[in-house]
Amino acid sequence: MLALIDGNNFYVSCERVFCPRLQHQPVVVLSNNDGCVIARSNEAKALGIRMGVPWFQVRHLEAQAGLVALSANFELYGDLSDRMMSLAAGLGHRQEIYSIDECFVDLAGIRGDLMQRSHKLRQRILQWVGLPTSIGLGTTKTLAKLANHIAKTAEHDPGHYPSAYAQVCNLGGLPQRELKGLLAATPVDDVWGVGRRLAVQLREAGVQTALGLQRLDPVVARKCGSVVLERTVMELQGIPCMPLESQPSARREIACTRSFAEPVMALRGLQEAVTDFASRAAEKLRYQKNQACQVLVFVRTSPFRREDGQHSCSVVVSLRQPTSDSAAIVRAALNGLQAIFQPGYPYARAGVMLLDLVAAEQLQQALPLGDELTSEKRTRLMQTIDGINRLYGRNAIHLGSAGLLSQGRGWSMRQQRRTPGYTTRWDDLPVVNA
Repeated sequence: MLALIDGNNFYVSCERVFCPRLQHQPVVVLSNNDGCVIARSNEAKALGIRMGVPWFQVRHLEAQAGLVALSANFELYGDLSDRMMSLAAGLGHRQEIYSIDECFVDLAGIRGDLMQRSHKLRQRILQWVGLPTSIGLGTTKTLAKLANHIAKTAEHDPGHYPSAYAQVCNLGGLPQRELKGLLAATPVDDVWGVGRRLAVQLREAGVQTALGLQRLDPVVARKCGSVVLERTVMELQGIPCMPLESQPSARREIACTRSFAEPVMALRGLQEAVTDFASRAAEKLRYQKNQACQVLVFVRTSPFRREDGQHSCSVVVSLRQPTSDSAAIVRAALNGLQAIFQPGYPYARAGVMLLDLVAAEQLQQALPLGDELTSEKRTRLMQTIDGINRLYGRNAIHLGSAGLLSQGRGWSMRQQRRTPGYTTRWDDLPVVNA
């Protein structure tokens, strides 16, 4: 038996912890540059606001419907996620943190009433952290994910699922007739692993619901879909195909991309932005204990401002040897930028991706070109910089080509609606007056 614990409307719920007046109000959280909607409260969903919609398209709802829009505060969200996950781990033996707001927990061998145990955990997270959650239980990951979907939907839409399944739903403990009724009431595109395109193909083949997908022959599923669809069908049938992963798998690529607060036309401004993005990506690379063999850099104009001209281009630069050195990665990214930059265009976005990652222990020596520090000294230098930045804040030490923070940078994130870092910054610590 597995459980999936999921934070409801997680980013919005984090904001509501320290601002109770946002309860029962339509709230959205905007992306890094206040560009589009990345999280919505149930009240905002009721207004018809879609995930990913550009902010300028729904901004009128501030005055018309009392919509509250906030800039993303990822430091706060990450800290509250850690607190939630530490409590969720107490539900069972092992935990797999699937995303910032979701985790699977192994309940095999746990005695007693699992529903009661889950309700107590949900109440503890709500009381100790302030975050509402939904918990789904099932014999496979897919069934646990589906149970979580039912628990979350039943709480806010009892017309779709009976309210008896709200907050906590255990598909593993239901009679077959009751389970089939829930699967028949679930559209096939609400099943984990079934995307929009695949849902259209399944409907054309006569598979409309989760029950229809469960009854599909796995061999047929593989022929008309892929091994992923075959695995989904088997999981719906109660056959585990996805084991619990106690340790997160290393990423195969690392990216740092962002839209600009203002269009950037000068090469110097793009160089500053690309330096910052490449430095952050390199820091993530070192934290993951990997090295990169290639660096991809791209720039593009806004698709919404066609009257200013359009230009989008990317290039991959191969490194002489695998490295996690910020200076080497930034140098490669800037060389790539120089090759694709076209003057006269108002660039709205740029990014850096580190590709072909290998383990840091994998050594590949190269002849030194000029006065270069040894690999060991470069590693110690990067570790020192990372340690100082962790202690004194990001960009306490940064490469000169990123520009001076005191001079202001037009490409920096806007984030005009960002709330305080209540749990991550001493200066933002809430004060209670007696």
